[in-house]
Amino acid sequence: MILDVIVEDKKKRLLEQKQIISEEKMKEMALASDRQSISFYDALAKGGLSIIGEFKKASPSMGKIKMTMELEDRIEEYNSSVDAISCLTEEDHFSGSVEYFKKIRAITPLPMIRKDFIIDPYQIYEAKVIGADCILLIAAILSDEQMKEYYDLATSLGMDVLVETHDEEEMNRALRLQPKIVGVNNRNLKDFTISLDNTKRLRPMVAEGTVFVSESGVTEDQHIQFLKECGVDALLIGGAFMLSGEPKELAGKWKKIYDEQKIN
Repeated sequence: MILDVIVEDKKKRLLEQKQIISEEKMKEMALASDRQSISFYDALAKGGLSIIGEFKKASPSMGKIKMTMELEDRIEEYNSSVDAISCLTEEDHFSGSVEYFKKIRAITPLPMIRKDFIIDPYQIYEAKVIGADCILLIAAILSDEQMKEYYDLATSLGMDVLVETHDEEEMNRALRLQPKIVGVNNRNLKDFTISLDNTKRLRPMVAEGTVFVSESGVTEDQHIQFLKECGVDALLIGGAFMLSGEPKELAGKWKKIYDEQKIN
């Protein structure tokens, strides 16, 4: 399965990275950081639709993404249209990097989430060092013990956590953490098929007060209307924005549709 391959490649990358900066040194740098995190939760918990705009250069489902504008220009558009930014740092399958994250961090005032396949505390310390305000924890690749350990570590470092689920079993596991932010990935990470019904099916499991994020698969106006009816608080949008030459305009249009759409 694709997810298994990604995780195995990540393990190899981590071994290499720890040879460059040891785990002890990374932890030391994280604990010494005096940067005050920007609340990812607050950015998503306000009224109306919140949008997390993503930056990625490739994905297993899309292949290499043809850049429609320079990184700096895209982030300038995000700065005036979305509520938070996601940056892929996974190298082998998404062509991401910590360097991209740091470049974006330097030119945006928005809260940022490090989107990666986190399987080791090293990555959480590194997230703090590079200026992340939030990390992604994927229930499908973590045990209950790992999820709690990593959730607690991230929050102790002043970061928020988006806990990602895909089905009822994963959602039940995630909710035991009493997370402030929970997400449903509409893309199956095992075969990369997409169904927005994931969001519709799992939304009732999450209590009011927990920010609910629908991730992946949003490509057209009708999707916004459907997800509004599902009761989502926020959307994480990657491919549609990366393929657009006018992400600011697209984000504005979708927020307007969300605000105007009436639930029958």
